[in-house]
Amino acid sequence: MGWLYMPRCSMAGHASPTAYLDDQFTYTRDQDDGSTQGLKVIASSCPGNRVYYAAAQVLANGIGGEIFAIVCLVRWNLNDKEGMIFGYNDMDETMGPNEASCPEAILKLLTPTQNEHALDWRKRCLANLQRRSRKLQDGDRIKLASPMKFTDGHEGDEFIVEKRGRRVVLRDPTSRLGYRISGFMERAWTVVPQTKVHKTIFA
Repeated sequence: MGWLYMPRCSMAGHASPTAYLDDQFTYTRDQDDGSTQGLKVIASSCPGNRVYYAAAQVLANGIGGEIFAIVCLVRWNLNDKEGMIFGYNDMDETMGPNEASCPEAILKLLTPTQNEHALDWRKRCLANLQRRSRKLQDGDRIKLASPMKFTDGHEGDEFIVEKRGRRVVLRDPTSRLGYRISGFMERAWTVVPQTKVHKTIFA
């Protein structure tokens, strides 16, 4: 599907993208044969109002069945000049979304699937979770899988980690200039082992 935009008055009183999308993907519809079909969001998350992830369960006559993942790209701009503050583009995991940062709690709810695109998406999500769980210490030296070029013309693949609370700055080992890399924790990099020299203590 393409993008759908709307003003706040079209959000049916919902205060956030998560609340609106949870409601959109939870429904029951009567069928001609008297049965009912529906969907129920059982868990969802929309970090930074940028990408919505949900575990949705298929309902047949009120009985829950398969649980699959829904992914929506989200645009949330309360200052939009035309008042179209909310937009979304929805898809499910069988479409192989590029966005693969689904929270682990949602992934654990999904039922097994044989769909190749869904399996690949789940694999990429798990790989990103593993990358984000890596530990970094202040002063660590890291090496990227391939050199990266920055807007100031610098190109490099090794940096010194400088931690400022939850914020991470990467400093060039030679110039000491600081750099930020988007999605750093999900990128391919390794910590370069460093030889530590211990002070000799004489009796």
